[in-house]
Amino acid sequence: MAIVELKKLTLCGLLSEKTEVLKKLQLLGGSHLISLNKQLVSTELASEKQTEKTIQALKYLNQSANKRHQVQHDQAFDLDAVVQQVLQVQTDIRTLSDQRDFLISRIAEIKPWGDFNLKADDDFGGIKCWFYIIPKRLMKDLDNHLIFQVVYEDNIHCYVVILAEQEPSESSMPVPRTHTGVVSLSELIKQLQSVELALEDKQAERASLTRWIALIALSLAENNDKATLQIASSLTLDEDDLFVMQAWVPVKQLSRFQSFAVNAGLAVLIEEISERDRPPTLLENPALLAGGEDVIKFYQTPAYNSWDPSAVVFFSFAFFFAMILSDAGYAATFGLLLAFKWQKLGRHTQGKRLRLLAAVTIIFSIVWGVLTGGYFGLTPSPESFAGWFKILDLNDFDSMMKLSIAVGVGHIILANLIKAYQLKARKTAFAALGWVSLVLGGFLLWLAIDNTLYTSYSLLIAGGILVLFFSSERSINTSSDYLWQLLDGVKNITGITKIFGDILSYMRLFALGLASASLALTFNQLAEQVYTSVTGLGLLLSILILLLGHTLNLILCLMSGVVHGLRLNFIEFYSWSVSDEGYAFKEFSKHRK
Repeated sequence: MAIVELKKLTLCGLLSEKTEVLKKLQLLGGSHLISLNKQLVSTELASEKQTEKTIQALKYLNQSANKRHQVQHDQAFDLDAVVQQVLQVQTDIRTLSDQRDFLISRIAEIKPWGDFNLKADDDFGGIKCWFYIIPKRLMKDLDNHLIFQVVYEDNIHCYVVILAEQEPSESSMPVPRTHTGVVSLSELIKQLQSVELALEDKQAERASLTRWIALIALSLAENNDKATLQIASSLTLDEDDLFVMQAWVPVKQLSRFQSFAVNAGLAVLIEEISERDRPPTLLENPALLAGGEDVIKFYQTPAYNSWDPSAVVFFSFAFFFAMILSDAGYAATFGLLLAFKWQKLGRHTQGKRLRLLAAVTIIFSIVWGVLTGGYFGLTPSPESFAGWFKILDLNDFDSMMKLSIAVGVGHIILANLIKAYQLKARKTAFAALGWVSLVLGGFLLWLAIDNTLYTSYSLLIAGGILVLFFSSERSINTSSDYLWQLLDGVKNITGITKIFGDILSYMRLFALGLASASLALTFNQLAEQVYTSVTGLGLLLSILILLLGHTLNLILCLMSGVVHGLRLNFIEFYSWSVSDEGYAFKEFSKHRK
């Protein structure tokens, strides 16, 4: 639950041994390489295009419904040839699928006209066939002087063939002409059968190629390792017969790298981080809270000299999601879905982290749903067992609004307390404490509780003074610097409008929770009305309304819970606690193990 402490490692050795040293360092893993060259180094080198093609081919084979047994060892395996074959099959299948769709559509258009071959003009003495699909209500507008035949009709349209030397004018016809083409229906059906057979052959070829999935994946890892090794080689500084390389390494792993340097016969230098350095950020969290780490990386990696908000985001997101959902029945439904996917999510590290975050979020949601008495929009009676645990009422607007604001106040106060701790060696830490005092004083003043008026004004005055006089890092060298420092404080205190808006933003927790509960109640009432008013099919219709309505509400709750639960963390909370953005620690290691 912290940012791992790093140190700068410098290694120096013989240029002739550089490649071998880098291979061993890659196998050792755990370091983040530093470029000693001015040139920009791309993570995709000459193998970029081939790697992209390999990934594309691997994804395409993995999406196949039918897979063969995997070939584990084959000396004759040619990665480039297999990848090219897979991509060619993908192109052929796409082309054949497009042809099939076109032929199916074309057959549907031609079928009402029947199976016919258009003759040459001389066969009819210059008379041609003109085709029209005319709505039945417009048949009366057809010119009586025209020679025509209705060859087919359905409930709405008549399929009309007009015989004439020239195409009838647009003014004489109620609709534009239909183009049937020169290929007959029987010929189109033959082409469709041929295309479908070819498509089946290509699908079988694709299934046959799935036997190479394991070897493609292994070869892809090897290619990635080679590309990473090339990148590492370009990051070193080569002078005469020596090479120098630098890397960021975790302090607790320094002994491993020192032993590596001794065994490889390298000169080694370990340095502390200087003010000019900008090290990467390596986060370390216990397995339970690692899901919060993945969430914050999705938005922003904190700077190395900042703090790790993973734990706060983990629990606050779970709590905000629960408040937005506000229904124990919905939470239990999400729990069943998670249980169904539990084993599948456990196949990978990120999946394990995600399912733990989801599990904690669902537990929070069930507890909050029980406290608010929400069960698929139904509220238990006070005398029932479930009714004993209902202590919050979503329809009590005043209480729920105060609770939402209190949550926002607590979240923003926590953000500023953390910021004050991070700045404890600087005077601006008092400014962060000033914001804590302002928020708490304003909240007590808004609550208008008896005997707190004096405390509220005291907190507001104290907070204003701290923000006004301790918001600037400006050094005092002359008397005019006091004035500039005061102006900095005046500028910073205008942030009171921002902090006011940020706290009010937490009212969305109550608003969205009330909206989801109201929607659930509305669908229940609608289903009940249909059941009592419609005879015969009333039960079936009411069940359909309940299923469709609650499914829609579940989807809306999921979207709003995720979006707004993250937004309150990343926008409101981050703006008062996480100031600088960093970049992630990229481990130099082998992909194939």
